[in-house]
Amino acid sequence: MLTLNQIKEETEKVIQGLEKKRFNGAKEAIEKALSLDKKRREAQTKLDAILAESKKFAAQIGQLMKAGNKEEAEAAKAEVAKLKASAAHHETAKAEAEQALNAHLCTIPNIPYDEVPEGNGAEDNVVVKSSLRECKEGDTVGNWDTIPTNDEAKLPHWELAKKYNLIDFDLGVKITGAGFPVYVGKGAQLQRALINFFLDEARKAGYTEIMPPTVVNAASGYGTGQLPDKEGQMYHCGLDDLYLIPTAEVPVTNIYRDVILDEKDLPIKNCAYTQCFRREAGSYGKDVRGLNRLHEFSKIEIVRIDTPEHSKESHREMLEHVEGLLKKLELHYRILRLCGGDQSFTSAICYDFEVYSEAQDRWLEVSSVSNFDTYQANRLKCRYRTADKKVQLCHTLNGSALALPRIVAAILENFQTEKGIRMPKALVPYTGFEYIS
Repeated sequence: MLTLNQIKEETEKVIQGLEKKRFNGAKEAIEKALSLDKKRREAQTKLDAILAESKKFAAQIGQLMKAGNKEEAEAAKAEVAKLKASAAHHETAKAEAEQALNAHLCTIPNIPYDEVPEGNGAEDNVVVKSSLRECKEGDTVGNWDTIPTNDEAKLPHWELAKKYNLIDFDLGVKITGAGFPVYVGKGAQLQRALINFFLDEARKAGYTEIMPPTVVNAASGYGTGQLPDKEGQMYHCGLDDLYLIPTAEVPVTNIYRDVILDEKDLPIKNCAYTQCFRREAGSYGKDVRGLNRLHEFSKIEIVRIDTPEHSKESHREMLEHVEGLLKKLELHYRILRLCGGDQSFTSAICYDFEVYSEAQDRWLEVSSVSNFDTYQANRLKCRYRTADKKVQLCHTLNGSALALPRIVAAILENFQTEKGIRMPKALVPYTGFEYIS
């Protein structure tokens, strides 16, 4: 969440940032935060004054008793009792103000960096790079007009999955429900090949592999910002009050909750393969067909913990890593800088990677790479100690490298040949086969 110092010292900048993110009632939300903070500080000031007065009376009582002034000592004791009752009242007022302030701060999203473009939604996202053509300054998704010619002879992945017996969507419905596919034969092998390929590439790039739980407690969901913002999108195990993770970002980043790191150990670079679970409430239509939108899917996540001075460089390196994966998979891609209105609740800046599906004649999002600045770290209490012993909040970053379903869909659809579905050369050592036929 935003820090109080940030809100107090850069009030107008924070309000403008929230408005850029299309957060309704930005000014009112910040004014309420400042009001609750004032109430908390006033209660603390009164409490401090009362405690100081109590301490003074306590010292007097001892002196009066020694001097034999019992009546005055009893009067002083009575004053102390009144002060204690008043202190309890102000202690409660302070605690209530703190609780209300923290709860309110959780409802306020992160503010975007200056380089985040203005915009209301996906159509206003800026295309900053593409494997298809040169991008012009301010090129938005809404005016993007150069895509490959759709080949009507190419089948969509759900038909290819049935033709080659790779994925059984009906069996998934039988076992669990819609959005839980069953991978079969070479479909399962392709999944495993991609997982191992992505993990090996992350290891080569210096990431330490983590194998975390796929179920987390509420504190972990709160720490990375899924709770309370996205509670309705998470699967909840009510009996134990645990949540199925929507991404490995949650457990991996929470490794560093309530931790003070040494500056010399930063940046920390972790990667993890997990199953991910998302309710996707309200999703419907052609965009959810086949692998386009699932409730359970495989994903490799890269996570970094860094210093404020180096986090933008880390973000650039993460973007290059994801782009390198798409190049090795021989997929057409484009990179979008998300506008303020399309950014997530917690991110300060985010880039999406999309691959082109020739059979569906559309772009499929396969990765989001975000810098959260200190927003998550403040919730997590993830800090580092500088060389001169100062303790500061870290910056946290994460990205998909990569999410599998739409990568599988793009490989199946884009590499159709008369011999079958050709595997990208980089994957052949992992699949053990060059074609699905």
